[in-house]
Amino acid sequence: MASVEHFEIPADDVDRAQAFYGKVFGFTFEDWGDGNIMLRTGSDAGINGDIHQRGPVSHPTVVISVDDLEATIAAVVEGGGEQVGEIESMGETARYAYVKDSEGNVIGLYADAP
Repeated sequence: MASVEHFEIPADDVDRAQAFYGKVFGFTFEDWGDGNIMLRTGSDAGINGDIHQRGPVSHPTVVISVDDLEATIAAVVEGGGEQVGEIESMGETARYAYVKDSEGNVIGLYADAP
């Protein structure tokens, strides 16, 4: 079963965005390296996210954890959506991809590496 993994907030200025979300919402942060900052909402019941340098996906994105990345992408396409870019590796432990749903919204997909 799929579940919401985290959310992503792209930023033109990561430090400025970190200061904003810390001050306004009280979120805390952890540097992941490579310009990615883990954003912790402070709630065990909520989900966490990240702030990263703005790239091809220029708006906040929900990332959904799935068991099988290829099968999920195929289901997205069959359901009227489309794959955006290639499947990317996150080291040796995980992979991710972006897709558009039937309404054109970009969604991130995350899966443990096979």
